[in-house]
Amino acid sequence: MPNYRRNFVPGGTYFFTVNLLDRKQDLLIRHVNALRAAVTTVRRSHPFEIVAWVVLPDHMHCIWTLPPGDANYSERWRLIKLLFARAVPKGEPISSMRKERHERGIWQRRFWEHTIRDEADLNSHIDYIHYNPVKHGHAIEATEWSHSTIHRFIKEGVLETDWGDSAIDGAFGEA
Repeated sequence: MPNYRRNFVPGGTYFFTVNLLDRKQDLLIRHVNALRAAVTTVRRSHPFEIVAWVVLPDHMHCIWTLPPGDANYSERWRLIKLLFARAVPKGEPISSMRKERHERGIWQRRFWEHTIRDEADLNSHIDYIHYNPVKHGHAIEATEWSHSTIHRFIKEGVLETDWGDSAIDGAFGEA
């Protein structure tokens, strides 16, 4: 069994990538309200600030800031995944190992985490999150994707309405 090392910084800001087990599925979009409900429920008992978030059909990226003295993002993800899985109708194929463990076949067991180091790192990851629907071909412009905090950033005046258009595509490795 691999020994995963995680960086735990109380009150830290973290970038996450969380994937469905079957990357051909679109459960996160089809059941986005169940995902929102799971996040809302977990935030009530285990608070965190949502800095940025994008939900794609098969994975999501987000940035959270945890309360001072708290570094337990793993428990929050465990609960979000659990609540979402309970809300989604059964029907996915389940391996024998997952059956033995009484697990659903919805989520990859692990998630990827990165501790945000400074403001430049934060801004880079926010841009990555907001441009991700374009990167994966789900939208031509970042503002077309409804499951993204880009709309909050625009409403608050943090980003311009044309952010991510073809004039700056080169900044994200797109030609």
